[in-house]
Amino acid sequence: MIYFDNSATTPIYPEALDTYIKVSQAVIGNPSSLHKLGVTADQLLQQSRKQVADLLHVSSKEIYFTSGGTEGDNWVIKGTAIEKAAYGKHLITSAIEHPAVSKTMQQLEKLGFEVTVIPVDAQGVVSAEAVKNAIRPDTILVSLMAVNNEVGAIQPIKEVGNILEAYPTIHYHVDAVQGLTEFDAVIQHPRIDFLVLSAHKFRGPKGVGILYHKAGKRLAPLLTGGGQESGQRSTTENVPGIASTAKALRMALEDRTVAHQTEMQLKGILIDFLTGYEDVRIFSTEQGAAHIICFAMKAVRGEVMVHAFANEDIILSTTSACSSKKGDVPATLEAMGVPSEWSKCAVRVSLSGENTQAEIERFKEVFHQLHTKFQKIQK
Repeated sequence: MIYFDNSATTPIYPEALDTYIKVSQAVIGNPSSLHKLGVTADQLLQQSRKQVADLLHVSSKEIYFTSGGTEGDNWVIKGTAIEKAAYGKHLITSAIEHPAVSKTMQQLEKLGFEVTVIPVDAQGVVSAEAVKNAIRPDTILVSLMAVNNEVGAIQPIKEVGNILEAYPTIHYHVDAVQGLTEFDAVIQHPRIDFLVLSAHKFRGPKGVGILYHKAGKRLAPLLTGGGQESGQRSTTENVPGIASTAKALRMALEDRTVAHQTEMQLKGILIDFLTGYEDVRIFSTEQGAAHIICFAMKAVRGEVMVHAFANEDIILSTTSACSSKKGDVPATLEAMGVPSEWSKCAVRVSLSGENTQAEIERFKEVFHQLHTKFQKIQK
């Protein structure tokens, strides 16, 4: 089987899985318990927190563990709204955000908050100047994704960060779930207040997320109860998953340079190949993230293409795993102005550093066969 759906989820590192299993078996205590089993669990929890913090070049007091990207995004947005409602009810985001952000913003609108949605250009990129122009005296949050999950468009996170230096009271939230491979270039900026990661996007376990929460920035808890995570996120911590996540993050950051080079090479080969077909449109650019290529074959719906490739043991997806089963029009492509007759045909190949040129060659062979088949059907 050839796996080209790494934006949806990645296969866990064997080493991270081994950590998960060993910790599950050996560390059985609740980290909130006072007895020695609880102390052992808490020690491992704090060691994992420090490892993650060191890898992200922040303080361990600024790292909180969640259940994933969706919870992290919800927590930052709703937590900001609750905490800062007395100072303003205006939020800024973009038209190409993940539903964890866009639908959360829609919820807040029903509660009396006002949301400005910044449009994107034909490449799916937000204008930093447009963000600046949208800022008002009552703005409390700017929320942007680092890398778009549908087409791989890299957003001007640093440029917006530079603008927000002049507005220290506005929270700056970055959804970096798809952006770890762009860590140095995009998501490492001192003005970022909150940054969200999800372990299963960097070969860690499912069900664990990381929230960077800058010291001094106030955020209301989303989950209240027993007071775990310094009172900010109540629920018993998933110690095996967190230890596994710390291991996976270290490995992913160590591998990212070589992985990025591999992905860029394979992406270039694939784009060159698809460009040769007159009835194929490519929505990702070479300047976008190395691991995502979104394209469409004219008059062939995305789900048909996905199933046709699956029959040949090649796994790809429609543009977003979160929306693929619903048959929704891809939000990013709609925001980019792509006509619906093309966007409904869009599929996404998302790579990892583990993919090979031989796998791309097999993809090309199958694609050509399917292209010939679909052309005959349409005539």
